[in-house]
Amino acid sequence: MARREQTGKGRIAVVTGGGTGVGRGIAEALAAEGYAVVITGRRLDVLEQAAAEIASASEAKVRAIACDIGDSEQVARLFDAVRSEFGRLDLLVNNAGSGAPTIPMEELTFEHWNKVVSANLTGAFLCTQQALKIMKAQEPRGGRIINNGSISATTPRPHSAPYTATKHAITGLTKSTALDGRPFDIACGQIDIGNAATNMTSRMSSGVIQANGEIATEPTIAVEHIADAVVYMASLPLEANVLTMTVMATKMPLVGRG
Repeated sequence: MARREQTGKGRIAVVTGGGTGVGRGIAEALAAEGYAVVITGRRLDVLEQAAAEIASASEAKVRAIACDIGDSEQVARLFDAVRSEFGRLDLLVNNAGSGAPTIPMEELTFEHWNKVVSANLTGAFLCTQQALKIMKAQEPRGGRIINNGSISATTPRPHSAPYTATKHAITGLTKSTALDGRPFDIACGQIDIGNAATNMTSRMSSGVIQANGEIATEPTIAVEHIADAVVYMASLPLEANVLTMTVMATKMPLVGRG
């Protein structure tokens, strides 16, 4: 796909959950724009394969670092490695996330709840903390953080309490980060995604439960549309910010009554 002139040359980006799905699409798009990209996730083999393929296609520097973002010590080591190798950080994309079984709320275990909170909320918070430390101290000062909020940041699906609760919380984290980052030239925004076509959304084609209890198929959109939106958000000068953006399949049952 043809892209405009590179705008990310010399910039450094970290993408969590960058080995597969939306995260990989974002990493590919940033690399094509000239960013050096660090992708992170739990599975080093998946990350290393993705990094090699992205680097080969873009000729950008792509680094794979395994990290459980729900673990504060691992997150600190991740960002120490970024600082050591690149000397700065211009963009953090908090993309990594996890869901719980689609079952009634009262049937969810405490372990289900904790797993989702750790991946979706605690991980984003820990990565944001470390990114702020780098961005405040570097010269030139500042940077940008983009959070993956999901449509669930505003509108729940049935049987999605842990995921929806964490994504609502991401909106609060986004706004708090945007506010606290202002004095330091750090911008923070959020992209809310509706039905990007990934392995996680493959069930859309066979039908998912709707608010009225019916099972219905839903349309999806290509990941590249999400990636292009992130590239646009990242391309803005730090005095401008997209606080929230929704990118969704036009005909998905979100607006109105479906």
